Amino acid sequence: MSYQVSSNIQETLDKLLALPQVQKALEFAQQDADQTLENQIELCKIEAPTFHEEKKAARYAEMYKELGLENVHIDRHGNVEGLRPGKGGGKKVLMEGHMDTVFPIGTNPQPRKEGTRVYAPGIVDDTRGMVVPLSVIRALDAAGIQTKGDLVFVGTVEEEGIGSFGGMLKWLDDNQVDASISIDGPSAEGIVYEATGHMTCEATFHGIGGHAHGAFGKVANPLNAAARAVAKIAEFQVPEDPKTSFCVSNFHAGNDAGIHAIVPEATIKFNLRSDSQQVLEDLYQRILNALQEACDEETARWGKDTITVTHKRYCNVPAGTQDVHSPIVEATYAIIEKLGYEPQFFHGGSTNCNMAIGKNIPAVCLGMGGVDCGAHTLQEFFETTDAYKGVQQALLLALLLAGVDGVTDSILA
Repeated sequence: MSYQVSSNIQETLDKLLALPQVQKALEFAQQDADQTLENQIELCKIEAPTFHEEKKAARYAEMYKELGLENVHIDRHGNVEGLRPGKGGGKKVLMEGHMDTVFPIGTNPQPRKEGTRVYAPGIVDDTRGMVVPLSVIRALDAAGIQTKGDLVFVGTVEEEGIGSFGGMLKWLDDNQVDASISIDGPSAEGIVYEATGHMTCEATFHGIGGHAHGAFGKVANPLNAAARAVAKIAEFQVPEDPKTSFCVSNFHAGNDAGIHAIVPEATIKFNLRSDSQQVLEDLYQRILNALQEACDEETARWGKDTITVTHKRYCNVPAGTQDVHSPIVEATYAIIEKLGYEPQFFHGGSTNCNMAIGKNIPAVCLGMGGVDCGAHTLQEFFETTDAYKGVQQALLLALLLAGVDGVTDSILA
């Protein structure tokens, strides 16, 4: 796509890049690569599956304090927060990375270096997202840069799985910011400015149950109703644009001990996603209708007891987008070009950025440099070549959003 950055954004970025202090900060970020990697390896070793981030949070809070951030604390949700206050007159900017990983306790990640790569489960997602802000802080301090607006740094909990970006949502519920920068993912070229909405749900079909032979014909079968529902859902057609998907990912009923029994209940779990909130909600209603139709059909088939269904949502993440020419998106594009990359717009996205976009807060999710890293696998790795550019990217965007005291105003209206 042809894309043009507005003159105000480009001129403000050029003005910043002409400042000796900013050049010093960028040079420091490159020189700080070894220290940043050392932090990354240390934090990676601290296991932190979703809902069990306490040990990593405690160490991360210590790192914030060591860097001189103010009001460092762990909030009531488990998020770690620290403040680098501005001089006033600017915008308040959040920079965050999530602390949890997808790996259970006992994985025991032990990072190992092979050439320019470091291998370990969780070494990138999102341990790298935790340490990029640390290097940003050190670079700003080393260059003596004072922002107009406050910079708030947060390590968030509950991003992965059924955590469903809960730490970010809870933090935003409790705090006000003017813009949000999430650090997550390996690509330095990508711009995540949209949010793919998703729901993860469970439906349980209830009946009487009984002996597979003795009760046959006398009771309806909840497992059959569940199967009817899955078959109905499997036939759904969904749009390619906006990208939309659905998946019944779990089906459970009975056990081997009761293999000759009609089960009293059967459960399915399913996930649905869309880049459109309206399409997502419509799809969810279609699934609810299919669940009830399956109950009605199984009940009518036997004409005896009534099959019922209950359901719950484990997560409900909103879909959303921003104008592709909003200031934060244009600024990100311009910075990526300045760093020598070809910017790429990622349509949709499932990151903490979702929660900020859902609250109409200007937000992007940045990669931290490097290449595709095998995230969520035991073979996950971090490519160190030019990874410092991820720090430079986050630093420049923070300065554009918060403003630099005595030099530039925030690019936000």
